[in-house]
Amino acid sequence: MLTQKTKDTVKATAPILAARGQEIIQHFYKSLLQDNPDLKNIFNIAHQQMGQQQEALARAVYAYAQNIEQPQSLAALLRGIANKHASLGVRPDQYPIIGEHLLKAFKEALGEAATDDIVSAWAQAYGNLADILMGMESELYEESVEKVGGWKGWREFVVREKRPESDVITSFILEPADGGPVATFEPGQYIGVAVQVPALGVQQIRQYSISDLPNGRTYRISVKREGGSEAQPPGYVSCLLHDHVNVGDAVKVSAPHGTFYIDVNATTPIVLISGGVGLTPMVSMLKRALQDPNRQVIFVHGARNSRVQAMRNRLRETVAEYPNFKAVVYYNEPLPTDVQGKDYDYPGFVDVRQSADTILLPEADYYICGPIPFMRMQHDTLKDLGIKETNIHYEVFGPDLFAE
Repeated sequence: MLTQKTKDTVKATAPILAARGQEIIQHFYKSLLQDNPDLKNIFNIAHQQMGQQQEALARAVYAYAQNIEQPQSLAALLRGIANKHASLGVRPDQYPIIGEHLLKAFKEALGEAATDDIVSAWAQAYGNLADILMGMESELYEESVEKVGGWKGWREFVVREKRPESDVITSFILEPADGGPVATFEPGQYIGVAVQVPALGVQQIRQYSISDLPNGRTYRISVKREGGSEAQPPGYVSCLLHDHVNVGDAVKVSAPHGTFYIDVNATTPIVLISGGVGLTPMVSMLKRALQDPNRQVIFVHGARNSRVQAMRNRLRETVAEYPNFKAVVYYNEPLPTDVQGKDYDYPGFVDVRQSADTILLPEADYYICGPIPFMRMQHDTLKDLGIKETNIHYEVFGPDLFAE
């Protein structure tokens, strides 16, 4: 239990993180990975190179410091981090290592201002946070093992099918190499996929939403080839999967985790809003929601055009098959061959105001997935239109302490 003096000290020094967070975190990662190169197999090297992970960790530590009096307000954030850590196979013995280098970086950045009282307070605060996360992760590991077909850590899977879904998205159907069953999951959850990346000389892990319903035998992931422009270099793992991982090849997979999934017992309307590859968890959610013929389901999706929209033919077939289902598709760069009213409904980016007559439904739950600016825009617009915060659900796939 943290004393009031410790909480006051952490809160008082939190502004330092706002002002010098990047500097502190850069010190942290440099020291940590120099002394513990094996952790490069967990951290996303691309996000390290682009500075995204440093920024995310600084924000996370600052949020914890700001809310140290009311840690319950961070419950959802911590559950999300714990789920990501579980999918990465994070171990309890790694937390003291992280803490040691975080405090070291704090002292290096503050210099003489890092008094014993300040360092001690942050050490206690980190220990408290680590205990919370380790407890959550232990429960997640136990739950995974207890499921039929469940496991802890990494399990070898074989690619049984590789199917292009668009010019940039390919689906992989993965089956356990041991021939055993696989654990069920909630529609919207993800698995961790670990591969060796020769260009880096280390293992890299990415988390991919499962893009189909549970079947007890296989998982399907649908992977977008990332980057390839000056602003965004090619993704190490996504390009490797697209170009070099083929039917019969093996990858390591962690059990399903994640906090972004639909309530399968609810009967209220559900609105799924996605941009680009953000549709992948929505496919599983959509299929599950449509099993209830009385539940109204709306699917809103934005893509560049028909060449990059994954699973578009199946989407239109689903609209024709289910009377309780409607789809609204936006193309921001439609091709000359794309026909409005057939291939897409509106030109431009997803605009929920424009579609309000279709998607604003009493007591509906709204699930958003896509790039962070996309999710922020949809979230804020829904709030402006009167949707309660408790009815808006989303998950950020991006860097935190260990994850992507």
